[in-house]
Amino acid sequence: MKVLDRWRPSLRFGLVLGLIALASGCAEHKSVMRYTPQGNVPDSKLVWPSPPDTARFRFVGELYGEQNFVLEEGESTGKKVTSFFRWVVGMDGGGDDPVVLQRPQSGTVDESGRIYVTDVSRSAVYVFDEAKGKLDVWEFADGLRRFNSPIGIAVKADGQVLVADAALGVVVRLDRDGEPQGAIGKGVLKRPTGLAWDPLKKWIYVADTYGHDIKVFDEQGGLIKTIGQRGEGDGELNFPTHLTFAAGELYVSDTMNSRVQVFDGDGKFVRKLGERGLHMGDLVRPKGVAVDDEGHAYVVESYYDYVLIYNKQGEFLMPIGGTGAREGQFYLPAGIWIDKRNRVFVADMFNGRIEIFQFLGGS
Repeated sequence: MKVLDRWRPSLRFGLVLGLIALASGCAEHKSVMRYTPQGNVPDSKLVWPSPPDTARFRFVGELYGEQNFVLEEGESTGKKVTSFFRWVVGMDGGGDDPVVLQRPQSGTVDESGRIYVTDVSRSAVYVFDEAKGKLDVWEFADGLRRFNSPIGIAVKADGQVLVADAALGVVVRLDRDGEPQGAIGKGVLKRPTGLAWDPLKKWIYVADTYGHDIKVFDEQGGLIKTIGQRGEGDGELNFPTHLTFAAGELYVSDTMNSRVQVFDGDGKFVRKLGERGLHMGDLVRPKGVAVDDEGHAYVVESYYDYVLIYNKQGEFLMPIGGTGAREGQFYLPAGIWIDKRNRVFVADMFNGRIEIFQFLGGS
């Protein structure tokens, strides 16, 4: 027994070396991103409206966090080796908690396909990078100062990322790698929430919720103008939240006025969508707003857990959603955004996920 005890350290060390060699043989395997956790196949038969009507939207999947990244075929063996390695060297403490979305607020997609999601509970920006098969979490807003309540987000043509932090009272600039590049709006913004970028004029639109207006900054961060003031008339606002800029027009979720207002690029009132009411197509607490490449407007009705879709004239077309946690349902949704492939992303806030739908085209 004493002889065996004397050899145990060497045996343990030998196992470690062997496992390192074995693990190195698996190092070339990469993670791939799937639009459902653990690579499950989404229900391709889930469409809106339901048959026999012509389908206009198809369910694509959901984003939760690191569960959406799976290892290529054969890597499961490497994971088992890694787990055993941790046990051998005494590092097995039960494992870390997975990195998951908590209370997603809004998002956007850049030209390379990276999906950015702000999370007000995690106080961070999640970056789902499908091309590289990885998930990044950006926590720092400016130097050593962390995000507190990030909500609106936009990406400029040069790749710079803009994030509106409601609690910090600024719009943060980040480079493509998430490194802070300074902030704008300090001392001017009260509670910035929604964010939109005009690529032609290179203007930054910020919904200042407590200011009941939209503040417009130039690319260097100088205040150009203010759109709106508190009130209920056309062009007036009451706690505006989410924004989007499409086809030269600015869409504003005028949340406490229960409507969406549309302005031209200079801030002149053009039209409005929805009205206060309890019928399907009416609005109570509109949040996220987005526009597809055919001009349809999408509005998140957060109070009743629906996405409502309107045509260019503001006529209500159809809903998606309803209260619940199943595919295609929501629980207090917040932001919505659309990529260049006409995929519709919905921040399903209290379900801690992003729901994704494909617009199939057609009126």
